Amino acid sequence: MVPGSGHGTNSSRILIRIALTLLLAGAFTALLSTSDYSFGAIWAYRSLLLKGLLLTLAATAAAYVLGFGLGIGVALLRLSRSIVPRHLGDLYVEIFRGTPFLVQLSLFYFGIAPMLGIDSKFLIGTVSLGLFAASYSGEIIRAGIESIERGQVEAARSLGLSRRQTMRYVVLPQALKRMIPPLTGELIALTKESSLLFFIGVVELFAVANQAGADTYLYLEAYIVAGFCYLLINIPLSLLSRGLEKRLSTSKTPGDHL
Repeated sequence: MVPGSGHGTNSSRILIRIALTLLLAGAFTALLSTSDYSFGAIWAYRSLLLKGLLLTLAATAAAYVLGFGLGIGVALLRLSRSIVPRHLGDLYVEIFRGTPFLVQLSLFYFGIAPMLGIDSKFLIGTVSLGLFAASYSGEIIRAGIESIERGQVEAARSLGLSRRQTMRYVVLPQALKRMIPPLTGELIALTKESSLLFFIGVVELFAVANQAGADTYLYLEAYIVAGFCYLLINIPLSLLSRGLEKRLSTSKTPGDHL
């Protein structure tokens, strides 16, 4: 294979996909323009929609960072050799993955937040979303660490490396490569889950679209615009995730399998 040819092929595929997406988006826009749908009234809400979009990005980013940080702790608990920490980690994952996020958000907003004296809707929504994300991030991190072959760990320990050194220099560098694509996918899922924050009054993208629909009685048009905005965020992230997955899967050396 010619050096760099794979990278060029991947770049061409990405450009083709972008062109096809733009073509389909243009065709869909042209179809809507010839229909009875009216987007002029929704256009008047463009500044509010932009603010809602920025608030969605802020809430998603903050929740993702919080979820990743807590996810590391959850993963370490589940990987613990002691039964009590491991059980606590298992229980956390089972509770947050086994119940709908909307139920968790409601319990936090109507129950826990008043007890703690928290009245910021953005803070309540972001923390709730971060706690929910931690259960998934923790599983991704745990699976990434456990995917490393046991023989590599034993070889590192036989060379005199401590448990911490083995984790830092042998396990984590390889595990991180395997975690990046699913963690990017988790970011996409979190962006969509953030739309539920409108339930507690956070004026994010979907809340603005819902208000625009209520004011103009053009709910369908408002939701189409909101969906398009979500696609503007998630399609690039999806392409990034696929690109990283292909790039990391082809960057392995023969020694990776030893």
